[in-house]
Amino acid sequence: MSGAAMYAAVQAGGANDWVIQHAPLVKRIAYHLMGRLPDTVQIEDLIQAGMLGLLEAVKQYDASQGASFETYAGIRIRGAMLDELRRADWTPRSVHKKARMAAEAIRNVENRLGRDANETEVAAQMGVSLEEYRHILQDTAACKTFSVEELVQGEDSVIDEIHTQHHPEQQFIEQSFQQALANAIADLPERERLVISLYYDEELNLREIGQVLEVSESRVSQICSQALLRLRARLADWLEGNDNGGRI
Repeated sequence: MSGAAMYAAVQAGGANDWVIQHAPLVKRIAYHLMGRLPDTVQIEDLIQAGMLGLLEAVKQYDASQGASFETYAGIRIRGAMLDELRRADWTPRSVHKKARMAAEAIRNVENRLGRDANETEVAAQMGVSLEEYRHILQDTAACKTFSVEELVQGEDSVIDEIHTQHHPEQQFIEQSFQQALANAIADLPERERLVISLYYDEELNLREIGQVLEVSESRVSQICSQALLRLRARLADWLEGNDNGGRI
């Protein structure tokens, strides 16, 4: 359904007040996502996509499912924005490739040492300097198709893949993955776990997180990227088979 047709349907259903009331949520999510995207991405495009997600949320929301409308709408809004970004993927394939290599290097080092891999060890595993590795992290920070949200929602996510397989034990598998993701986040090194929590739970932007940690915004971006790569490495058994094309 087009945006105009969806809006007409929402108005006909008398739910226009919900759209007006939650429009600020769309802007808040858009500006939060912009913190990890390049200048070539226009905030207006994110907001437009998010509004379509909000309209879809108003149309599809079922209070009997237990989730609050704001929680449900937030998921649909963010998902619509990620879909829009995915359709206009600007990231060079080389960046995706290096990010995959970094995740594999983290996995190999941690399997070999039995502990968290640090940046120097990952760089050595990749055969690059620490400076070059941090540059890869910086590039990966803007890889819009790789985030915690993408692990659990989006067209190539693990959860969506589970749903398309129609397993009788589908709900158990989904719950198991969610638990695996929660455990992987809990097991991150303390600083990475803090950055993930501040960014995704507290919804601070990179500048604000930098002020909390007393480091530069670019360093926060690197730490966040390292955390996401580490999550991907530790969830590799779930993610294998879900990659496609140039995505991380």
